Amino acid sequence: MRGAVALLTLGACVAAETPPETAENPRAYLGVQTRLLQDDLVNFLVEMRGVSGPDDVTAYARCAAAQYALIRGFGFARHVRTNVEEEGGLWRGDAVYTVSPALPEGSRTIDAEVVVATCAESGIPTV
Repeated sequence: MRGAVALLTLGACVAAETPPETAENPRAYLGVQTRLLQDDLVNFLVEMRGVSGPDDVTAYARCAAAQYALIRGFGFARHVRTNVEEEGGLWRGDAVYTVSPALPEGSRTIDAEVVVATCAESGIPTV
């Protein structure tokens, strides 16, 4: 029984460290840093608070990548990788995308115009 209580206590501590968005802890998009790695390879560093998990951070990076592609005159992007970490309620995402004027090969491609519109509807800021 003590083991179960310890696990429940540990679970409560973990949940307390990274609370999801609430009225007291609203979701905050803290900015995007963009780094051009090559002509068509871009790194996006994003930060957030008040998220419910890594998917929120990944979505923020995806929105930034889609808007960046449009700004550069490209219509598409392909997701290469995203690493997400959390420390003290601050979530950071480190994402890499390729951008291109034509639909790239692969299953992790995005149509930049469609994604930017979806981001706007969802209230997720872009670059």
